[in-house]
Amino acid sequence: MSVIKVENIIKIYNETKIPVHALNGVSFEIEEGEFTAIVGPSGCGKTTLLNILGGLDHPTEGKVEIAKTDITGMKDRDLIDFRLKNIGFVFQAYNLIPVLTTLENVEFIMLLQKVEKKKRIERAMNLLKEMGIADKANQRPSELSGGQQQRVAVARALASKPNFILADEPTANLDSVSTSNLLDMMAKMNKDENETFVFSTHDQRVIDKARRVITLEDGKIISDIVK
Repeated sequence: MSVIKVENIIKIYNETKIPVHALNGVSFEIEEGEFTAIVGPSGCGKTTLLNILGGLDHPTEGKVEIAKTDITGMKDRDLIDFRLKNIGFVFQAYNLIPVLTTLENVEFIMLLQKVEKKKRIERAMNLLKEMGIADKANQRPSELSGGQQQRVAVARALASKPNFILADEPTANLDSVSTSNLLDMMAKMNKDENETFVFSTHDQRVIDKARRVITLEDGKIISDIVK
């Protein structure tokens, strides 16, 4: 089943002045259970594409379907609710809430979903166990290493039971050991639980781990390779 389908996506910035074509006719589908890396040089359109897939930005032209729902013309208020239920995000900068504990950070999205407290805590703890950081449940982000913070971010992204995870340069601030551990954990969840991951990355270690690599250049797909 396709969890993402994009058709002829075009994104133009500064349309009224000097137009910048960030994306120019991008089309592809992502099937459930894929482990896909979107790659290319800086300025090729990776982050713009991820933002459109995540409903954080609107295409100038084209169509985006997430889990068979057309989000292209959705109003921002509806997109917020849709993202909450369908899309998990992992960012380069972790974006954890500093005043909350590890457990509370993972719980937070389920709180927004109005999941009852007992179920929230149970799922959050199970995810922290899978990430190998259950012993850090009561610590705050400032007390964790970068690799541990990113594991919390992945657990938080999975907590809402999304259709897929979008990870924008998730290893950029990590050392080689933390990167290897994080990728191994995500690959395991992909294999064991059929979780769908879509990465935007420059990191060759992520590219090597991916089973599909979509390469962008000047806003266009120049190759799409399934390993």
